Amino acid sequence: MSALVWSVVLSLVSAVAYAGGAIVQERVAASSGARYAPLGRPAWWGAVVLNGTGALLHVVALALGPLSLVQPLGALTIVFALPMAALFARRRAGAAAWRGAALATVGLAGLLSLVGASAARSLPAAQRAGLAAVTGAALVVLGVAGRAAHRHPAVRSVLLATGSGVAFGIGSVFTKTVAVDAGDGPAVPDLLPSLAAIGALATAGLLLSQAAYRGGGLTAPLATLTVVNPVVAAAVGVTMFGETFRHGTAGAVLAVACGVLAAGGLVQLTAERLREAAERRPAASASGVDGAEPAGPEAAPAGPAPGRGAGPLSAPPSAGGRSLPVPSPGRGPRGRRGRVRA
Repeated sequence: MSALVWSVVLSLVSAVAYAGGAIVQERVAASSGARYAPLGRPAWWGAVVLNGTGALLHVVALALGPLSLVQPLGALTIVFALPMAALFARRRAGAAAWRGAALATVGLAGLLSLVGASAARSLPAAQRAGLAAVTGAALVVLGVAGRAAHRHPAVRSVLLATGSGVAFGIGSVFTKTVAVDAGDGPAVPDLLPSLAAIGALATAGLLLSQAAYRGGGLTAPLATLTVVNPVVAAAVGVTMFGETFRHGTAGAVLAVACGVLAAGGLVQLTAERLREAAERRPAASASGVDGAEPAGPEAAPAGPAPGRGAGPLSAPPSAGGRSLPVPSPGRGPRGRRGRVRA
């Protein structure tokens, strides 16, 4: 097979690996109390392996084929994840989720296909430091905002998934920079800061994505992560690497339209998740999941109070409906222990 065909095949397998990793992460998040890294769960490590495999295959596909072909194929992760979740996890997506995923995929693929290639170039050390600082600040802001939105799991999930996409996208930028520098034959110590940044961003992206799947379902966080990651990388490519859109002004207008389409898909997925959460909340309250008992006269027990069962010390009602006085245990009517008046 030609290099172009291999790049397509590897891109598709990479998308499947990413989809499988996302499904496993979501299942682990739904059954684990850990917010970020359930290190004791073998399934979570399996998700890490799947995501790492997807990333490696994506890098190889980029080496064999053009960016304009490989990057849009990566958007198929959302399309693959929905049927895979229905098949392996018995999690069927509704029509609204399919529509939102389709809009996000088409918009992202169109946007990436309009980004033109440019000559490979690296970034100066000052720009790398500035990019790392801005990215770190953005991740802190998104993390704090996600924590503040803990009462709204769908919003919290999208915020954390956005942070994960930003981390992975900037990590791709540093990866490209290291690849260019390695081709120029620099000393290994010169690459260490960029390699450390790649490791930190990859770890942050993985942990934020795991937190995003906790209470957020599969489709909304996965679609957000899949869209934000390449969009951030493309934005850095246009602003810092001198990349441009194809077809001039018309291409730029089409890119904006594709971005709006992808954003509309994400909004629809988030709204669908909010609607599902709103529907489950009354159902959970009605079924008594929260453990609350209904208040009112019907909740009162018909028999004696707990710990006071009917027995010889119960006060029998008189004919007039009034209770007769009952002596205390061990005391007679005159208050002297053990003596009862005849």
